[in-house]
Amino acid sequence: MSVRELLSFPNPVNEKAARAVAGGVVVLAGLTLLTQWWWLAALLAVGFALRVAAGPRFSPLGRLAVHVIAPRFGEARLVPGPPKRFAQTVGLFVSGGAAVAALGFGATTVASALLAVLVVFALLESGLGFCAGCWAFGHLMRLGVIPEETCAACNDITLRERETQPA
Repeated sequence: MSVRELLSFPNPVNEKAARAVAGGVVVLAGLTLLTQWWWLAALLAVGFALRVAAGPRFSPLGRLAVHVIAPRFGEARLVPGPPKRFAQTVGLFVSGGAAVAALGFGATTVASALLAVLVVFALLESGLGFCAGCWAFGHLMRLGVIPEETCAACNDITLRERETQPA
């Protein structure tokens, strides 16, 4: 297996697994806020980095979501991968910023605010299925910031319908 294959993000993605990962992020970020154990913010950032690099392949939370939690919710619901990778990248920057603020500069108020924002958006995805990063990705595509070829299925609803139907 090549490095490129090893570090590839799945496309499509099981939305149920993505929502389970978001639930795990809520738990970890919430625990960090409650305990003020800022090393957990670094752990969150590492998890996001692993998922950005290779989807759930190297992420313990991602593997738990894909192999244990999501299957308990029935048939996979497939959605395009690129918006989910974008959302994971946003999570990486937010959690990484919180870790650097708290551990590097002692700015725990800034870190708390960043993690609170992360909790809100992860709760929206986990509980309601609303992915704010995916929503932003769609707007960036419409504005031409992200090229359309990055995610053909994002623009063509018929591609998504074909991906979710059994062969």
